Amino acid sequence: MNIVVDLNIILSALLRDSLTREILVRSNLSFCFPEASLHKIRKYEPYILQKSGLSEAELSSLLSLLFVHIQLISDEVLLPYWPEAKSAMELIDSEDVVFIAAALSIDGTIWSEDKDFR
Repeated sequence: MNIVVDLNIILSALLRDSLTREILVRSNLSFCFPEASLHKIRKYEPYILQKSGLSEAELSSLLSLLFVHIQLISDEVLLPYWPEAKSAMELIDSEDVVFIAAALSIDGTIWSEDKDFR
């Protein structure tokens, strides 16, 4: 099963040593994340550092570890699925269109705690 993880799942795994982190790192599931959303993780770096107590070096190492287990989906792969994803999600939350496009591109599902995906 291919699973697209949304930003909140990544943030959860970075903020604390949690079941979410364990699942991402230790399971044999196929996790993916849209490359176009990497900038959003960087946007939250100050928040992550403050809330997690991690140093910048520790955060960098943890991000690297997570993305050993999470495959990035390039913009080129998402592009053909963008119109359908936009149609489905734009009026609900335009920032989440990228995750719908990612799920469509891999014939997968989305792992999220965001109610908008229901």
